[in-house]
Amino acid sequence: MHHSVSAGLLFLLLAGGGPALAQSPSSSSVGLSVRRIELVSDDAQPSAEVAVSPGLSTVFIFDSEVSREGVALEGRERFAVVDAGLTTLRLVPSEKISAGERLKLTMRFLDGAAPASATFVLVAHPARSEALVEVYRRRRGVETYQEEVRQARIEAEQCREENERLRAERSAPDGLTGLISTAVLSGRGVEYRDVTEGVSQAPGGAAGKIFVYAYRTARRVAVEVALKYGGDAQPWTAVGASLRGKANEELKVLRVWQSGPLAPGADAQRVVVEAEASSESPQGSFTLKLWDADMRRTITLGNVTFP
Repeated sequence: MHHSVSAGLLFLLLAGGGPALAQSPSSSSVGLSVRRIELVSDDAQPSAEVAVSPGLSTVFIFDSEVSREGVALEGRERFAVVDAGLTTLRLVPSEKISAGERLKLTMRFLDGAAPASATFVLVAHPARSEALVEVYRRRRGVETYQEEVRQARIEAEQCREENERLRAERSAPDGLTGLISTAVLSGRGVEYRDVTEGVSQAPGGAAGKIFVYAYRTARRVAVEVALKYGGDAQPWTAVGASLRGKANEELKVLRVWQSGPLAPGADAQRVVVEAEASSESPQGSFTLKLWDADMRRTITLGNVTFP
């Protein structure tokens, strides 16, 4: 059943902010980002860091044949998939991997040329991974540089659009007037749904949920979560979030707001995650992940649906 916007979120919309406000790093939910790494024969070359995340694939593509038996992966038991081919390696971390964990990966080449191996540092993130990593030992062709320039132009244009959006929001008035002036409502108001009963929580989270509300406007969606202290000695504040659908589509998170840190003796706190949405309502259920500054203490909520 749909309801009008709750007093809690309406207060946030009208107030235009509050304590513990964090801007989640922008991430594009469209397209495939390609990381390119060039190796040199110098043994002093530092190991490149590559982001990995539980349940998400990271694929390495090499321009030389590699030894499938020569894959040296630290913490191999933390990976659900380790699939090595002649020129590829696909990794899928399992839930056993801890956010912030750093694991060494070494690949050995078959042709005996220098460098004879390549070493990477896999850095575990709660929700972000590098999907495709191209590794070059030989001189790259001009077409790869052209593609890199094309991607850089796309990223620059996305940054320009993001800056324009931020400037427009900063110049807009606060409160309900701001929502109207930025066309967030577009004449349809805010739709609301209590999804508490249907939302599941992964075990071992940094805090427990009390209620979960979902909201949608013409251009935005939001999730409001009330959290209770989970027994951790250290205070906990969400600084980042992701909203990922069953088909691995990811909504672009715009901001994460928390009413105050969760700490021993403190009251329950609310977290609001706001994300961009297309003109049509996001379909199906989403998984919401929240993490703190060190990314080790996370909260995962499944089956979040929007009105």
